[in-house]
Amino acid sequence: MNFLQTLLAFAVCLGSLIIFHELGHYLVARWCGVKVLRFSVGMGKVVWSRRFGPDQTEWAISALPLGGYVKMLDAREGELTGLSEAEMQREFTRQNVWKRIAIVAAGPLANFLIAIVLFTGLYMYGVEEPSSKISVEAGTAAAQAGLHSGDVVTAANGQPVHGWSELRWQFIQSAIDKHDLRLAVDRAGQGRVAATLPASALAGLDLEGDVPSQLGVGVALPAPVVLRVMPGSPAELAGLREGDLLLAADEQPVADGRAFITAIQAAPGKAVQVLLQRAGQQVTVSVLPKPEQAKTSKGTVTVGKIGAEIASRPDMITVPSAPLEAVGKGVVRVWDTCTMTLKMIGKMITGEASLKNVTGPITIADYAGQTARMGVASYLSFIAFISISLGVMNLLPIPVLDGGHLLYYSLEVLTGRSVPERVGDIAQRLGMGLLLTLMLLAVFNDVARLL
Repeated sequence: MNFLQTLLAFAVCLGSLIIFHELGHYLVARWCGVKVLRFSVGMGKVVWSRRFGPDQTEWAISALPLGGYVKMLDAREGELTGLSEAEMQREFTRQNVWKRIAIVAAGPLANFLIAIVLFTGLYMYGVEEPSSKISVEAGTAAAQAGLHSGDVVTAANGQPVHGWSELRWQFIQSAIDKHDLRLAVDRAGQGRVAATLPASALAGLDLEGDVPSQLGVGVALPAPVVLRVMPGSPAELAGLREGDLLLAADEQPVADGRAFITAIQAAPGKAVQVLLQRAGQQVTVSVLPKPEQAKTSKGTVTVGKIGAEIASRPDMITVPSAPLEAVGKGVVRVWDTCTMTLKMIGKMITGEASLKNVTGPITIADYAGQTARMGVASYLSFIAFISISLGVMNLLPIPVLDGGHLLYYSLEVLTGRSVPERVGDIAQRLGMGLLLTLMLLAVFNDVARLL
C-alpha cells in the first residue's frame, strides 16, 4: 500500500510540475506568434496523442516519464518545406532575440510561479507546526551561546520567527553563509534575551543532516506525563496511572516523553524499572514492554510497547496570513530557496559540500510518499520545493537546458550575432554529457541511500 501511495504521490508531483513547466513555454510561444507542433509529457516515443487547437498542436504522452518538451516550428529541424510565407513567419528562429528569451525563460518562471501560488495558499490557510520553543543540550554550541531549554525564539538575524520551520530555515542559511546567527528569545522570568551562535560554530556542519541538532537545538517537548492507559495493557498491569510524571527508565533520567518512548521501544520483552512521581511521592514500578513489529526507514524491527499514551507532542501553532501578506511571504520563500539552492550548488562545485546532496528520482519519490502520508500541507510544501529546484536547475547555463539557450541568446544580445552553429553543436554534446553524468550521480546517490 505504501509503495502504491509513494508511486502515486511521485507521479502527481513530477507530472504536474512538468506540465506547468511546458505550459509556460507553450503559452508564451503562442503569445509571441510561434507555431507549436507538439506538447509532450514524457520523452522518447509517443505512446498516445491527440490533435486540437487553432494550430492542430499534437498533445502527446511519451514513453519515458522523466521530463517533457514543447516542439515548435523550427528551421534547424527542417520543417519549413511546403509552408506558406505566413506560416514561415511563425518559425522560432525568425523571432527577435527578446521573444526567444521570453519563450525559453517561461518554463522555469512557471515553476517559480506555481511555487509562489502554493506557498501563498499555505500561508493563507495557516499550517500547523511546532512553535519556536526550543530544547538545548548541555555542553553544545547552543548552550555555550547562552541558550536555555524552554526559550522561545522570536527573531533570527533581525527576521521575525513564528514557528520551528522558520527558525530551522535561519539555521540552515547561516550555516551556508557561515555568518553569526543572532537570536532574540523570550525566557521565563527574564523577558527578552539575546544570544548569538558564532560563525565558527556554524562552519563545517553537515548540511545534509539536521543543522539545529548538530548545534544542540531541538524542538521543546513536554514533560513525560502519562495521558492514558489502555485496559489490559502492560502499563495497566504495572500500575501506571493517568497523570503520573515519569522520571527515569532503568535509572536513566528521561527529559521528555520521546526519550521515555525510546527507552521502552529499545527493551522489547525485557522488564524496565520506571521511576515516577505521583501525588508528590516517588514510586518505582516494573513494566514489561510487549514485543511488536514496526516499520522504520531501516526496515521492519521489533520494538517494545506498553499500551500507554505519553505526552510527547510539542507546542503547536497555526498562524494564517492575510492575502497580500501571504503573497509577500510566498515570494520571499521562493527567492530564499532559489538563493540557498544556488549557494549549495556553488559549494558542491568548490568542494565545500558533498556531492551526496545531488538527489534523483528515487529519493524524490521517497520524500513524495513520506510527505503525502504526513498530510496535504506537507505534500504541497514538498511540491513547491521540487518546483523551485526544477526551475533553478533548468536555468543553469548548461547546453541542452533552458539556461544554456538563455546563455546563447544573452551572447547574441551582447554581440549582435547568433552563436555559430558548429559551436552550438559542440556545446550541446558537452552539455548532454554533463547532464548524463549528473543523472548517473543522482541515481548512484539514491541507491547508496537505500543500501
